[in-house]
Amino acid sequence: MRTPFEFKTAAAALSVVKSGDRVFVQGSAQTPLYLLRELGKRAPELRNVELTFITVQGDIELDKPEYAESFHINCMFVSESVRKAVNDGRADFVPVFLSDIPDLFRKHLLIDVALVQVSPPDKHGYCSLGVSVDVARSAVNTATHIIAQVNPRVPRTHGDSLVHTSRFTAMVYHEEELPQVDYGSKVKDDELKIGQLIAGMIEDGSTLQMGIGTIPDAVLKALHNHKDLGVHTEMCSDGIIDLFDNDVINNTKKRIHPNKTVTGFAVGTRRLYDYVDDNPAFVFLDIDYVNDPHVIRRNPKVVAINSAIEVDITGQVCADSIGTRQYSGIGGQMDFMRGAALSEGGKPIIALTSRTNKGTSRIVPFLKEGAGVVTTRGHIHYVVTEYGIAYLFGQNLRQRAKSLIEIAHPDDREMLEKACFERFHQF
Repeated sequence: MRTPFEFKTAAAALSVVKSGDRVFVQGSAQTPLYLLRELGKRAPELRNVELTFITVQGDIELDKPEYAESFHINCMFVSESVRKAVNDGRADFVPVFLSDIPDLFRKHLLIDVALVQVSPPDKHGYCSLGVSVDVARSAVNTATHIIAQVNPRVPRTHGDSLVHTSRFTAMVYHEEELPQVDYGSKVKDDELKIGQLIAGMIEDGSTLQMGIGTIPDAVLKALHNHKDLGVHTEMCSDGIIDLFDNDVINNTKKRIHPNKTVTGFAVGTRRLYDYVDDNPAFVFLDIDYVNDPHVIRRNPKVVAINSAIEVDITGQVCADSIGTRQYSGIGGQMDFMRGAALSEGGKPIIALTSRTNKGTSRIVPFLKEGAGVVTTRGHIHYVVTEYGIAYLFGQNLRQRAKSLIEIAHPDDREMLEKACFERFHQF
């Protein structure tokens, strides 16, 4: 193994990027923003460099119109940073299950250069991919060149995160704070009600998966009287810390990876990043393992909690678009919905407020034209709003409609009943 290591300037390190290359960008809190800013300086000499990634945090700069001839974004999840570029037609979106992305890297989307942000090397020469191992692990395994932004603010995490310095084509030292998101501070009253309803569905000894957003944090806030919970999830945030400290989450009842929280990535505040730093109770693993439904089902009582943009009265779940406007992506929702359904005593849950912030019903007669179905009506089980719980599995279309109308906003129920009668000729 090559030691000692040396740092290069960003300009020297990024000189390996050529026109026509496919460049992977590590995402979430590990987005290497400094490397992206420096890569942007090469725009005049580069053409048709493809940037591929899942969720990115912060201003990545290269999504702006002035970079369109030099860089083209081809992302597998539409995060806020690139949403405008995708919907303006300057960037593209690949619909794919999160668990399938590593296979894409191995067989279809071959990577020329991977840009990652890592912790400083330890005494053995190993750096950590920090709090975003997810698809970055496979990208590092398959990329021809790997450029690492070495940042002492990156936590050293356990699991599949370690990469030896000998694997890097070049390392660039740059210290900056990681992007932070405080989901807990954004939770609203309606979401707290949903959290309490879902908490009532969770048995002691359950294994939890929490999707992205405020509702999962609302659920975590309501779990302080539970016992012996476990976590096997694609992502985690600050909400789990207090439950850990109070021994509510201890992972003792899990059948695989007992005594450890399994996750693919973490997004939160500095408190979370410090909490997982060198913490052996957390393992950050490759997403094709974490999100494999056959792995997920092996734990008992898996409760998968995911959100949606809208649900139609037959149980179709749109979670990634608003009509034709792309909002996010497929992500891992279906991976965990299916895994929880197959788990012994498992509960796949779609949770959403009954109305949008603008007062529009989220339970609708028909999905908007162009909307994408992420969870099909064949996979749906539980739907929860602040007005109650609907169990749809095994119900016919009319029964489903009735159950969903009962948990819609009261002011929207007459409209939904009318639509149901027009569609099914009785109610």
